[in-house]
Amino acid sequence: MQYAQYAPNHNHGSVTHTSCDHGHSHQCLDVTGPAVPTADGSHVHSSESYVLYEHGHSHYYKSVSGPALPLPNGFHVHNWNFYTLVDEGHRHHVSGPDMPAPGI
Repeated sequence: MQYAQYAPNHNHGSVTHTSCDHGHSHQCLDVTGPAVPTADGSHVHSSESYVLYEHGHSHYYKSVSGPALPLPNGFHVHNWNFYTLVDEGHRHHVSGPDMPAPGI
């Protein structure tokens, strides 16, 4: 697939919740790193942070997004699918798209 140009220094934000594990979930507020080109002409983003400190603890995560997914308005999103590290005897799953950014 041929991808259109994108701003190399763009990033994405997201506001989501983790899976509900051990009787609770955490809010996950995120801003990605800049775009990293891929061999197929798309790009990905990395992200590394902690979910919000809730229920007496937090969880660290480090992940790389899927490739750019074009939207009809000329923007694009990336899907995320990762697990946090274990803390307090459990971990959480985070999945879904981030917020749109211009170009693909």
